[in-house]
Amino acid sequence: MDNLKQVKHLYARAGFGADFAQLHNQRNWSAKKTLKKLFKESEEVQPLAAITENLDLRQLRKDAAEGERKAIQELRNQQERALNAAWMKQMSTTNAQLREKMTLFWHNHFACNIGNYYFQQQLNNVQRMHALGNFKTLLIAVSQSAAMLNFLNNQQNSKAHPNENFARELMELFTLGRGNYTEQDVKESARAFTGWAHNGKSGEFVFKAGNHDDLPKTFMGQTGNFNGENIIDIILANKQTAKYISTKLYRYFVNETPDETHVNQMADVFYKAGYELKPVLEFVFTANWFYEDKNVGNLIKSPVELLVDITRRFHVSYDNPDVLLQFQRTLGQVLFRPPNVAGWPGGRNWIDSSSLMYRIKIPSTILNAGIIDFAGKATPEDEAYLASQRKQQFNVIKRVQANADWNKFLEGIPLKAQREQVAAYLLEPPLNARIVAEVNKAADIKTMVIQLVSTPEYQLC
Repeated sequence: MDNLKQVKHLYARAGFGADFAQLHNQRNWSAKKTLKKLFKESEEVQPLAAITENLDLRQLRKDAAEGERKAIQELRNQQERALNAAWMKQMSTTNAQLREKMTLFWHNHFACNIGNYYFQQQLNNVQRMHALGNFKTLLIAVSQSAAMLNFLNNQQNSKAHPNENFARELMELFTLGRGNYTEQDVKESARAFTGWAHNGKSGEFVFKAGNHDDLPKTFMGQTGNFNGENIIDIILANKQTAKYISTKLYRYFVNETPDETHVNQMADVFYKAGYELKPVLEFVFTANWFYEDKNVGNLIKSPVELLVDITRRFHVSYDNPDVLLQFQRTLGQVLFRPPNVAGWPGGRNWIDSSSLMYRIKIPSTILNAGIIDFAGKATPEDEAYLASQRKQQFNVIKRVQANADWNKFLEGIPLKAQREQVAAYLLEPPLNARIVAEVNKAADIKTMVIQLVSTPEYQLC
């Protein structure tokens, strides 16, 4: 693979893509030099600050009027829209692509859905802060966040009534993977995490010593007066954790079908580096196998990645950013609303008979400012919402407009660029005879581009 194709592939996976001008300017760069630039641009952390108030219905007095509860619920709905829009905008405009791409990875790895967007923003910023740092530091910070303490019930975990929910998911989903621990390990681990809580309003972590079980515990063959951090240390000492995380990173960045040899190499690097993330990411993105043909254009973009890709590439602005939230609902991935603790299954699960049509239609709809039909793939809890939107569709169409900056998009394309060059820039999979025929018969470049983003190939990265 030549340098230009390597650079393009790296931006597609380690970020959300590069524009034509950027690729043209870096056409002779090595993958190593490009990766160094991606890390450099991601050094700065820009936390989201869309939510400034904790609106928690549970903090209302018991005799609060129904109207007061409804008013707060509506404010929380506004917070959801604001937080979603803030992160979509950040992913679509930031130079720190690698940090945001990894934040999206951790958002699904540490899936959390509690409806409290003040706490959700805190958790998202924790994931962003440590996205490229040390996994142990990230794991502890996530485990001590108010969002996760609430979601997995550790706020109610006390020595008198141990709650095993967090302890189980810590091992099954966050570190070791199913089958690499026992039920007794879950019980003993839960005892170690008793007393981990937050203070309520601000979400600050607190250790409630009176709720902590300080008696000896036997966990994974070791006995001691363990606390939560001791349990995490024992889990990380088990190399299976490095392999489990490496496998998920491989699926996210390389191929849905893990290569055992490559995953083991990643786990070795990760484990020996003390769970620092930068070395394992550098190993992947500079490995020859990362750029092999079988690993190019083979991953299906998640709905969020698809929307961010279009918005970044065509410099799209939205008169009403809520349209992006509605697109997410339609396609089955709403930020901060994973379906369960395991997160979105991803991969081929993004595509089914209902969603494929909408995925192919949405890019041209955005670029042509066309009619937006909010339907398609939705969770049961979203069906009522979508039904109400369809009833108001005429007003929604009048209210929501997407504006692509075609001049900015086209100015990055050299005047002498061949149509097939433009097509190769837009599509990650290699061009086939059908695509070549379509691009050569299109009336103009703009028409050709809209046709290309409406192909199944554009769904791949």
